[in-house]
Amino acid sequence: MLVKQDFRKVRVRKELFLFLYPPGLIEMISLFCRTIFRAKKEVMKKIGFLSFGHWANRQGYQARTASDTLLQSIDLAVAAEELGVDGAYFRVHHFAAQLASPFPLLSAIGAKTNRIEIGTGVIDMRYENPMYMVENAGAADLISEGRLQLGISRGSPEQVIDGWRYFGYEPAAGETDADMGRRKALEFLDKLNGVGFAPPNPNPMFPNPPGLLRLEPYAEGLRDRIWWGAASNATAVWAAENRMHLQSSTLKFDESGKPFHIQQAEQIRLYKEAWKKAGHPGEPRVSVSRSIFVLLTDQDRYLFGGEGNKRDQIGFIESDRRAIFGRGYAAEPDQLIKELSADEAIQEADTLLLTIPNTLGVDYNIHVLSSILKHVAPGLGWR
Repeated sequence: MLVKQDFRKVRVRKELFLFLYPPGLIEMISLFCRTIFRAKKEVMKKIGFLSFGHWANRQGYQARTASDTLLQSIDLAVAAEELGVDGAYFRVHHFAAQLASPFPLLSAIGAKTNRIEIGTGVIDMRYENPMYMVENAGAADLISEGRLQLGISRGSPEQVIDGWRYFGYEPAAGETDADMGRRKALEFLDKLNGVGFAPPNPNPMFPNPPGLLRLEPYAEGLRDRIWWGAASNATAVWAAENRMHLQSSTLKFDESGKPFHIQQAEQIRLYKEAWKKAGHPGEPRVSVSRSIFVLLTDQDRYLFGGEGNKRDQIGFIESDRRAIFGRGYAAEPDQLIKELSADEAIQEADTLLLTIPNTLGVDYNIHVLSSILKHVAPGLGWR
């Protein structure tokens, strides 16, 4: 219990504190710190890698078989986490010598890592059973303790004609295959919510909980970590309306004739506006993919020092729609910093996915990632 003398000491200390640190000064210091923190937060970026998961029995390739690619993908994710990379993402393709069904790989990486985000960019929903996918995704997310970041989409042109038909799927009457992909995506999102929908069997093998049954295992929070790969402004807006994060890759439909990075930045702004208009809680995330190589060694210059990918390219990923493919970046650090600082879409995104040449092996790809983290990212304020 305090006596009068103790109260006097407290009062003296308080008066001395206010003399040394008047309220106005304290508020100024607080405002300054908040401003600096906010500014720093705005420029910091998550940096991950995106692997297409190729393999081929060719000279110079380190990934010559499917087994090579799968095992090296795990090793690369582990090494990337140790390096400080934020995400390990993988493309998904069918009927090709590339990574296909992603969940065994994502689960294995989740079991061997502790911090790094694990994701896809993207899963073609035309090939998926949404129910089974909920179960697989839930298991992979629980194994990784909530680090799954799943990119999905309606898909792009594949290696075979209408490959999803061989998986047993057909568009409904009046649907296109793209419509089917988006319908399956919405069903996937709905079932991720973990709300029961299936009436229980009155004579089950095992006792049921009360009420309608949901799919298991349920991964809490996974619904909030689904991304949509959008190739057009309209599908980016659709993704925002349906509360998905946005993945925008190195190509999109050419909708204005402007340079790729400007069109992509405009797509991202439309997406953010649509998210805000929909009134969703929280902030949306946006990733862009880029091919970026720091030319530090003779091997770097030999592999990527040419001039062939310095400009945007125009082509067709669908027979009736023109697409624009974004340029790649390969230069010494100072020049890269200058060029990347002018890329409007990178500035709009909070996450940058670096496309990597996975066939060159784990060691070289760690060199690629390390070069960017050490020699480029700090100069742009990303680290």
